[in-house]
Amino acid sequence: MSQQFTSAISPPIVSITSNRYLSLESNLQELLMYDFGVDISCTGAEVANYLEKYPRLPGIILLERGKFMGMISRRRLLEFFIRPFGQDLFAKATLNELYSYARTEILLIPETTTILTAMQHTLKRSPELFAEPIVVQTDTNIYKLLDIHDLNLAAWQIRGIETQVRYERSQAQMIQNDKMARLGRLVDGVAHEILDPVGFIWGNLTYISKYSQDLLKLIAAYAQELPHDSAIINHLKEEIEFDFLEEDLSKALASAHTGAERLKKLVTSLQNFCHIDEVYPKPVDINACLDGIILLLKSRLKGEIDIIKKYGKIPPISCFMGQLHQVLMNIFSQTVDSLLDEAVRQQFQQECRNNINQPQIVITTAVISQAANQPNAPDSRWVCISIVDNSPGMSEESQKQILDSFSTEKRADIETSLGVSYRIITARHGGKLNFRSQVGVGTEFKILLPLV
Repeated sequence: MSQQFTSAISPPIVSITSNRYLSLESNLQELLMYDFGVDISCTGAEVANYLEKYPRLPGIILLERGKFMGMISRRRLLEFFIRPFGQDLFAKATLNELYSYARTEILLIPETTTILTAMQHTLKRSPELFAEPIVVQTDTNIYKLLDIHDLNLAAWQIRGIETQVRYERSQAQMIQNDKMARLGRLVDGVAHEILDPVGFIWGNLTYISKYSQDLLKLIAAYAQELPHDSAIINHLKEEIEFDFLEEDLSKALASAHTGAERLKKLVTSLQNFCHIDEVYPKPVDINACLDGIILLLKSRLKGEIDIIKKYGKIPPISCFMGQLHQVLMNIFSQTVDSLLDEAVRQQFQQECRNNINQPQIVITTAVISQAANQPNAPDSRWVCISIVDNSPGMSEESQKQILDSFSTEKRADIETSLGVSYRIITARHGGKLNFRSQVGVGTEFKILLPLV
């Protein structure tokens, strides 16, 4: 709503916009703001009459021929008039003269600034300026005044909303964690039940292979000692295709051995992924963790993506294995999704026909040293896990969303998998999670874990 004053002063307008429904992303446009511009040639007495008539005005905006010159708050003008002989000295003085006496630091903020960001700017001011109003600049270069008390009230409301959102998010996260814990225990139990028969098969295949070779040797000895086979034996050999059976039996046993070995590794990787972490971290083989995650993702790769491993010699590192598996799965899923996108797939197919490019993921592990931040301190050693793809890369907007999910101040309403991974690496393991992406080149995720 707006009100217009009539005076000798060039028509000042007090414009007030208000939105009762504030959110975490609310900006200054939704707050009470006052558009009260006065030419600097007017006197202090004229302005004092308006300030007395409208007690909510936090101050005046000074204009010179319609251009913004500065701002004088109600508090500053009051200080002039309550001084000894102040009314006699300053009542007839022009605003230009008063502003030369009261010139102070002015906080000028665009109207698109969020309320919480504006509040942070006000807290950085000197203590004597805390009560001063804020000058807000609109997109059309109109200057308005924002009372600091209105900003404080809105900031407190948003803090309450943020607290409620965090509480609801924590409750939802607790429920989700409980579901995942129950699911992990269920999968771990099923995997254990699968491993038992797989163990039986794995253990007996060795004996079956040895027994079959012994039986073939026995049959060969019989054939050598009894060169004149009976018609019944020859008919039976033809019926069971003995020559093919003798040749294929070893291949069938080797294939069964390979299948059992792969199934055992797959179930073991599934158990490790669903592992429920204990209170304290334990030593973990990073290279084995990566192999387990790749094995679980084999069904999604479908032979379209080449996995190139460049593993270094890494000692076991102390960490929470279940959480580390979760981080690696989140990063690999992000990378595989970007490579298996339909548009990206078509691009790669066209390039593969021309023998230009093939979708691939390069995994590198190594122990590196980084200089310490403090002088005379020893260099720190880290285990580095680098996951690089040759996807078309991320746009600047996508990169900003990921960085916002890493930030505690700009945390999104919905928790992202990469945001969870960042907090697991940094908060739980004291490590670092960095990423860089370049359009047309690819994306790299780099995990650094401290080597103690």
